[in-house]
Amino acid sequence: VFVTKYRRKIFDTQEKVNTMKAILQRQATISEVTISQLEVMPDHVHMLISFKPKYAPSNIVKNLKGASA
Repeated sequence: VFVTKYRRKIFDTQEKVNTMKAILQRQATISEVTISQLEVMPDHVHMLISFKPKYAPSNIVKNLKGASA
């Protein structure tokens, strides 16, 4: 779960939701991460991901959050 700053409802239009999904999908492909489920809510993002064990979970999360900031 990624939360927006101050839990503000930033993803209030379908265009913003689609843009965030595209950014996360692109970064996941680059990082060799498989996104099983992705849901963008108005003030947070839910993701269920899988990745190879050679990667540290903290690095994967850092890459996804950094690219979507």
